[in-house]
Amino acid sequence: MMRVTVLTGAGMSADSGLATFRNSGGLWEGYDVMDVATPEGWSADPEMVLDFYNKRRKQAFSAQPNKGHKAIAKLEDHFDVVVITQNVDDLHERAGSSNVIHLHGMLREARSSKNPNLITDIKDKDIKLGDKAEDGSQLRPNVVWFGEPVPMIEKAASEIPDTDIFIVVGTSLVVYPAAGLTDFAPQDIPKYIVDPSTPDVHGYSEWIHIKEPAETGVVKLKEKLENKFLNE
Repeated sequence: MMRVTVLTGAGMSADSGLATFRNSGGLWEGYDVMDVATPEGWSADPEMVLDFYNKRRKQAFSAQPNKGHKAIAKLEDHFDVVVITQNVDDLHERAGSSNVIHLHGMLREARSSKNPNLITDIKDKDIKLGDKAEDGSQLRPNVVWFGEPVPMIEKAASEIPDTDIFIVVGTSLVVYPAAGLTDFAPQDIPKYIVDPSTPDVHGYSEWIHIKEPAETGVVKLKEKLENKFLNE
């Protein structure tokens, strides 16, 4: 079975109605990115940060997987698929994808402020000041903030060299280290981009670009892959 690796970004979830920083001038619901997505912001005003992520968690749980999420999940009928996502929602899983690597954590998880490996699934519940992890520290969102290590980046990078088809969906490829993952793809394999804009990707001329949003573009790509590789 051919291996397909899919790297997804904010555009994937935007088609399910979830706002992105980049599409709103660096603001989410009126919050500045530096105030709510950095360790410094957390230290300065943890209550505001918790409130922000509590709202985002509720939004993510009310959102539904779009046709693009579902098309990626359906690829598993014919391909060995691994999804590497920069998104912190669980829409890929809810669409049916069984092998998802979350580079930047998940909204539905909380973790210890001291130990990043002490994680608990809170689903759509709020985190409040005074809520403690098992080690007695304040619970915080299990989301990777700017300036923090990306613990799953090595696992993600290890999946790509053995892939037969590489797909990028809904990301401008300007946020590192995630953007650097494209460099691990073998040069001679088919590579596809689904995004209305032109990402800043090395060797762009070698990529097949479907200039559409995720919801429509991934459906077309799924049909293209099935026609090309299942009928050979």
